Amino acid sequence: MSHGDTSDAFLQQVFRKVDTDGSGSISANELQSALSNGTWSPFNPETVRMMIGIFDNDNSSTINFNEFKALWNFITQWEKIFRGFDEDRSGSIDRNEFRKALTTFGMFDRDASSTIDFQEFRALWMYVTEWEKCFRRFDLDGSGSIDKYELKTALSSFGYRLSDRFYDLLIKKFDRTGRGTVAFDDFIQACVSIQTLTNAFRQYDRSQTGEITINYEDFLLLVFSLKM
Repeated sequence: MSHGDTSDAFLQQVFRKVDTDGSGSISANELQSALSNGTWSPFNPETVRMMIGIFDNDNSSTINFNEFKALWNFITQWEKIFRGFDEDRSGSIDRNEFRKALTTFGMFDRDASSTIDFQEFRALWMYVTEWEKCFRRFDLDGSGSIDKYELKTALSSFGYRLSDRFYDLLIKKFDRTGRGTVAFDDFIQACVSIQTLTNAFRQYDRSQTGEITINYEDFLLLVFSLKM
C-alpha cells in the first residue's frame, strides 16, 4: 500500500480493495495481505494483530472505515520516521542507523547488533514508547533517571514486594553512572530481567507459595534457558 493520498475518496477505494470479502470491515488476514514491508515480504501476523487491536474501538477484531483511516494516518507517520532513518534506502535499518534513531529520541541501543525492517521498527518503537511513559511516570523529580525510592515505587506498583537489600543490589547492577540512579534504557533492562526471572520462577512454583525447591542441574537449566 502507498500512503501518500489521504482523501476520503481515495481511502474508500483502498478500503474496498483490502476488504476482499465485502463485509464492510477489515480483518487481520485481509490487512496482512495488503501490507508490505517495502521489500515484498509480508507483515508479521503478530504485528498486524497488534495494529488491529490499537484501532479496533468496538472490540470486533476487525476495523471499520473510520478506524482504517486512523490506522492509515498512523502507518503514514511511522513510514516517514522509518524512511528518515533508513539512510541507504535499503528497506531496513542497520545498527548504525538504529543507533542514530535511538539517540535522536534520547534512547540507546546497547546491543547494536542487527537490522530491523519497517514493521519491526514500528513494533519496537511502540514497545519502547510504552516503557518511556512508564519511566516518566515514576521519575517523580523529573531528573531523567530513577533513584532507589522511585524504582521501588515502580516495581511495587507492578506487584513486586522486595527488600531494600534487593533494591540496593538492583541499583548497583544497573547504575552505569555511579550516582545511585538508573537511566531509561537500564530501567527497561532491569524491569524485563525481573519479569523474565519471575516467569521462570513461577514455572517451578506450581503451588504459588512464593517458594521453590530446585536441584543444581535444574537451576542451571533454568538460568541458561533464560533469554536475557
